[in-house]
Amino acid sequence: MPKRPTLIGLPYDASSSFLRGAAAAPNVIREAIASPSSNAWTEDGHEIILGETYIDAGDVEMSPLGEARSLIEAAVAAIVDRGDVPLSLGGDHSVTYPVMRAIARRHPGVTLLQIDAHPDLYEDFEGDRYSHACPFARILEEKLASRLVQVGIRTATKHQREQMQRYGVETIDMRAWANGQRPELSGPLYVTIDLDGLDPAFAPGVSHREPGGLSTREVVSIIQSLPGPIVGADVVELNPSQDVNGVTAMVAAKLVKELLSRM
Repeated sequence: MPKRPTLIGLPYDASSSFLRGAAAAPNVIREAIASPSSNAWTEDGHEIILGETYIDAGDVEMSPLGEARSLIEAAVAAIVDRGDVPLSLGGDHSVTYPVMRAIARRHPGVTLLQIDAHPDLYEDFEGDRYSHACPFARILEEKLASRLVQVGIRTATKHQREQMQRYGVETIDMRAWANGQRPELSGPLYVTIDLDGLDPAFAPGVSHREPGGLSTREVVSIIQSLPGPIVGADVVELNPSQDVNGVTAMVAAKLVKELLSRM
């Protein structure tokens, strides 16, 4: 059976440092994907149909903190172990760490592309090593990826810049992006999209709005230019309580459909 892109909802936000609310995102994104305000066709001509071009594994039933990480890892591992390709709907960005633990078992040496306003490389944040500000430190210290390429960064602290150097992170911040620098990628590839990587003019429904970011068009173009194979992806940090007329949910749905098409 050919590999099937598989949505899985990760309704978890207990590791958020500022505002809760991202746990409500998975079903909001699903509703936006199915909204009659748009249609199922992607820009390269694929019709994205549930049950045909992709399947939906539903949401992981969560419990607090460390147990949630184990549940996420096990649920994603089940998708990967049967040869399918997970596309996770977060949830806060801490979910990428247990997802990558599952991915790395089948795809060691993966390249990780992170679209984000923040590096998320803290050794710990407010005493929490598993905060949504820390997942890429955990991923790199466990060698779950061979490369981390970041695009859209525009708020890196001194500590996080030191972490970038420590782990050899390849960072294209917004100044470099504006000057024309682009990522050079090769597969296998995992893609993680924090919606605050987009400028809040395009995606206001996030907990940490950081002006000066990517446009929706730029992120879509990144997705469309990705080499294969894509072994997994996530779209995280939509906070529906902060959204404006469902705009960010529709952006998330657009990115999910384009990712499904590339898969």
